[in-house]
Amino acid sequence: MGTPFLGLRTAIYRVNDLSKAIEWYSKILGIQPYFNEPFYVGFNVGGYELGLQPEEGSGMPRGENVETYWGVDDAQAVFDHLLASGASAHMQPADVGEGIVVATVKDPWGNVFGIIKNPHFGL
Repeated sequence: MGTPFLGLRTAIYRVNDLSKAIEWYSKILGIQPYFNEPFYVGFNVGGYELGLQPEEGSGMPRGENVETYWGVDDAQAVFDHLLASGASAHMQPADVGEGIVVATVKDPWGNVFGIIKNPHFGL
């Protein structure tokens, strides 16, 4: 019996300045959002969705207990690009075995944004 789950579809980051977040994510992803409304903005990143949602109120605490990793071909180059674009280092690129390299940054709103080079995983 197979699983009813089809895989990751959407990662949502909450931001306190939606227009600046749209600009920042458009720049680092190299694409414009496919869905852009005042309540939600969606980017199609290789068939997966990165969503931006305006936070309501004075700001939610940022947890570090959930991480989403976006696939890349060169983890160090993308990590350096993220830092040059205004992200802050959270976890430096590290080879965790068998050629898998992971790293995380915090976006300008404090969300953890992960990247992974995994030569063993292909869609």
